Amino acid sequence: MDYSSDDIAAARSFQFATYIYTSMAAFWVYDYACSLHGEWSFLLRSHWNKVKGLYVATRYLPFILLTTNLYMNFTPNESPSRCRVLANIDSGIGMVSVVFSECFFILRTYALWDNNKILLAAMASTFFVSFRSTHDIQASGKCISQAFLVASFSIAFTTTVPAPYATSVIPGITGCYQSTTSFQLFIPFLLLFAFELGLMILTLIRAIQSWRTNTNRLFVVLVNHSISYYACGLLFSVVNIFTSRLLQYSYHSMLHDFQFMILAVLATRMHLHLWQINQHGRKYDTFVCIPMSDMSFQVASSTV
Repeated sequence: MDYSSDDIAAARSFQFATYIYTSMAAFWVYDYACSLHGEWSFLLRSHWNKVKGLYVATRYLPFILLTTNLYMNFTPNESPSRCRVLANIDSGIGMVSVVFSECFFILRTYALWDNNKILLAAMASTFFVSFRSTHDIQASGKCISQAFLVASFSIAFTTTVPAPYATSVIPGITGCYQSTTSFQLFIPFLLLFAFELGLMILTLIRAIQSWRTNTNRLFVVLVNHSISYYACGLLFSVVNIFTSRLLQYSYHSMLHDFQFMILAVLATRMHLHLWQINQHGRKYDTFVCIPMSDMSFQVASSTV
């Protein structure tokens, strides 16, 4: 039986996505195994609070995300409606994961700026309220104006819910993909790019202002972590902006999930490292100078 070039290209995308998701799952398990001792020390020795709950959710959401994708790629699925449901679950988990990851660095920026509540309100309103954009949703023919978070969810679901899904016609190739692409898929990553760029600028301004007066190790680590995270986030967002426009089949969704997982791993790893440094400072009776009460690291008040 002869297959069209589109059928062959789709089959290749399935196979490539399966390899990548398997590699991502192996990487997540390896990272979890390497940090198991430190992570359980953190979970057992620190007090429960909102940030610790945020850590747990951010840490384990990629596991659900990868499990969903591996199920989609390894299980024969002849039902487009079932494929659509799984894709919507994948989109929702990915969006929630990246929101939780960004919340860590909103709190870090807040701490770097001496718990400036005005700045916190500005960042929160930008992230959740005032980053408004109007998009023409082709599927419904309506124009909607939403906040950053709501806009991202709206765009993701208005492009995946009505979109047709297809499976491979080549025997032995499992998986499904969105058979039509939408130019709107790049918009959430463009908004994320703008937001992270703003946080990065705030961090750099604070670092320049304080680099001579504040030589505390925790401050230095906090700034280095933030810059590294933003650099990775900005790079991945740029890549996904272009791949959402240029790639088809399973490629673009695979890269979206890769960004969500990497950002979650970075955010939780950096949080764990910061906690370990703070615990090391306590061991030698070293008091930190950064007000970190909202991140559970204020030594003087012993909140962890």
